[in-house]
Amino acid sequence: MTDSAPERAPVSSRWLLLASLLLASLGGAYLTGRVTAQRALVTTEEINTVEVTQRALPALVRVDVRIRKDQLQPGEDPTDVGSGFFYRPNLIVTNYHVVQFQESLSVVMYDGKRVNATVEGVDPGIDIAILKVTGVTAPKTLSFGDSSRLIPGQKMIALGTPLKYNNFVSTGVFSATTRDLGQRADGLGQEIGQYGLTTATIQGGSSGGPVLDSRGTVIGVADANASSNTLLPGVIGAFIPSELVSVSLADLEKIGVPQRGTLGVTLVDLDNLDPALRQLAGLTSNQGALVDEVPAGTAGARSGLRGSLRNNKGQLLAPLGDVVVAVDGKRIASSYDLIRAVALKRPGQVVALKVWRNKKEATVNVTLLKRTLQ
Repeated sequence: MTDSAPERAPVSSRWLLLASLLLASLGGAYLTGRVTAQRALVTTEEINTVEVTQRALPALVRVDVRIRKDQLQPGEDPTDVGSGFFYRPNLIVTNYHVVQFQESLSVVMYDGKRVNATVEGVDPGIDIAILKVTGVTAPKTLSFGDSSRLIPGQKMIALGTPLKYNNFVSTGVFSATTRDLGQRADGLGQEIGQYGLTTATIQGGSSGGPVLDSRGTVIGVADANASSNTLLPGVIGAFIPSELVSVSLADLEKIGVPQRGTLGVTLVDLDNLDPALRQLAGLTSNQGALVDEVPAGTAGARSGLRGSLRNNKGQLLAPLGDVVVAVDGKRIASSYDLIRAVALKRPGQVVALKVWRNKKEATVNVTLLKRTLQ
């Protein structure tokens, strides 16, 4: 007994079957709001990413900066690029380091239109600046979310101009917070209490761009990336938390200067002192910050902090001034630690400093003052 051959479908039936398969492959597009994607691209995660991105991109700008001649080395490109975004109809957030040495500014909007911009306010302490544009209205503004509620693994979307690629979109996750990226070579951002870290792409040109959550709210401003050396860009992106940025923007708009806590004094790391001076002061550790200059009228001066003496060559003399070793009961390692700890407070609040004075510990309570325009 032999097997019979399978019965072939009529030609008309075969064409109907092929047509059905073709329609299934072409007609399997997913439609949600203004977003369409082929079936193979559609997941709940992808739909959210595309929808959030499409809503946010019109608020994004590229910041084009012409740098002052006195800040350029021979042969250096006089132009630089950063990112920013509209948070008000005529105001843009970016990083201060993007515009710090600007001679002139312009921004390129999402649709390619270029408009001139001016610096409206700056906050070097957290590396934030406000730009103002005239003659145009933002096609979209972004609002700030609550960065304190971020959970490791939560999705993030970073928008910007990394390596001069306009309207670049990358996704990643929130990884962690860190209090220490290392002291920056540019000296900025010393009052950032902690950075957020993400796997989303933040490279040269991304600075000032928004970092969004899956709701489309800004939970950070792109600022830097972490790298093991200076030759290669890092793959870990660092952003300034939205809580810190939104408070700074409110201060800049209402008062003109940020209102984080400051002692108003200059400081020197104990690591930078001659070991002989430390020994004369009775210091057995290099952990702490030496108070150097105490300008009159500052919070430090009003609280009685004691500064240091220098000779006509600028060299420190014994006896040294106060050495701050703890803030509100927490030990500090450097002047950077001290600045960040005090910056967490607001004017009118009191900070308790433990200082080394005359070879013994003392406590100095400092009432922080409102910052004013210089």
